[in-house]
Amino acid sequence: MSASFFALLDDIAVLARAAAASIDDVVAGAAKASAKAAGVVIDDAAVSPQYVQGLTPKRELPVVWKITRGSLMNKAIIIAAIMLLSAWAPWVFPWLLILGGTYLAYEGAEKVWHWIRPAHAEKGGVEQVVGRTETDEKQMVSSAVRTDLVLSIEIMLISLANIEASTWGIRLATLIVVGLLMTVAVYGTVALLIRMDDVGFWLMRKPARALQAIGSGLVKAMPWVFRALTVVGALAMLWVGGHILLVNLGEVGFSAPYDVVSSIVHAVHAPGIVTWFIDSGLSAVFGFAWGTVVIGLLAVFARLRFKRPAAR
Repeated sequence: MSASFFALLDDIAVLARAAAASIDDVVAGAAKASAKAAGVVIDDAAVSPQYVQGLTPKRELPVVWKITRGSLMNKAIIIAAIMLLSAWAPWVFPWLLILGGTYLAYEGAEKVWHWIRPAHAEKGGVEQVVGRTETDEKQMVSSAVRTDLVLSIEIMLISLANIEASTWGIRLATLIVVGLLMTVAVYGTVALLIRMDDVGFWLMRKPARALQAIGSGLVKAMPWVFRALTVVGALAMLWVGGHILLVNLGEVGFSAPYDVVSSIVHAVHAPGIVTWFIDSGLSAVFGFAWGTVVIGLLAVFARLRFKRPAAR
């Protein structure tokens, strides 16, 4: 009986070592995959704050929490879907990414056209803040969650492509860790940004003049930070959407746009950061062009759909 007991302890020790090795594999894989998807995460963090613009301060954090919950639900659905599709239908991934890139390009192009034609943009200012209703808030959250869905798909697919584990369970666990880390990183950053002015007011009440100066600087800077993030967010949509479209159109056989962009980038003999900016700029231009075409097609469709029949 004692021999059986020690054999059981030995089996437990073996399982514990295997579990520890698996955890190490998950952590290492998550770190590598997160690094590869960092660019999309930065874009997600830049895009997200614009969805709390115009809210009263007391509703900002609750709205961010609603978006965070939606993001976690998105990632849960995405992880389940891509694990199944990677086994049975990996050919569908490029088409899904083309749809996602089209949505991002459309959203980004629409914002740019609102800047170009401000008469057609929504009114801002105090009226916009005061006039927010519960329905408006739900629409903002829904829009943010839809955009997060596209970016989360990109993050998860990039992560999956960079996971070297051979077992299904390790890949699944790594994707779950990546999804949690990315969600906390993005929406934790957003929550900090929207509360930074409160930190500034708190510092301004301190007796030390240096702290008061820092607090005053934070309060004055935050409106400019959010304006900059709005611009960066729209450009990020165009850049990420355009890049997704270029790469995945090539995957499904339409490689001409990607070849043109690649030839231009390779023709420029400059440091890596310069070629990166050129590549990103061309991707954004392509995304804007693609999004503008989608806007035009949707406008034509809307006119045809809601066109009144001619009077007899």
